[in-house]
Amino acid sequence: MTEQQIVEAIHKGSRKAMRALYDSLAGYAMATALRYMPHQEEAKDILQESFLKVFSHFNQFKYQGEGSLRAWVQRIVSNEAINQIQKQSRIIYTDTIADQPEEEAEVNLDPVPPKVLNRMIGTLPPGYRMVFNLHVFEDKSHKEIGQILGIKENSSASQYLRAKRMLAKQINEYIKRHEK
Repeated sequence: MTEQQIVEAIHKGSRKAMRALYDSLAGYAMATALRYMPHQEEAKDILQESFLKVFSHFNQFKYQGEGSLRAWVQRIVSNEAINQIQKQSRIIYTDTIADQPEEEAEVNLDPVPPKVLNRMIGTLPPGYRMVFNLHVFEDKSHKEIGQILGIKENSSASQYLRAKRMLAKQINEYIKRHEK
């Protein structure tokens, strides 16, 4: 079934189409959840809650072409994960950037397997991880991130820069350990 056929069938009440939607997007949604929630069990909880919301609010979804359903599901998963992190963590955002030498050199990601990179992202502090994911994977501006998280635009930029620096350090250490 195409995405459009799935949407039309779900709007008509088809449970088979609901299953097709879940089967086609669960892996993608789980990958999104794992970027925010590095522990498998927490990510599974996010996935379950997200699909409950997808199906209970499906009447609000308007199909806007191929990929719009996937983007809508991703947004729900991201929002659910962010809400859960904010409930679990006391996150303090800062809008000042620590005095550190600028190390904006490009980092070579080629030798780092995607699973290892995802684990590295998972080790970031929750605030850094949320901002990093929203900016890199969901292509949100710092202004949009500020609105989503209820923080200043500068705080988002600062958290992103700190996350980037932490990841660059981890990536460089990984590459040094695996050079041979």
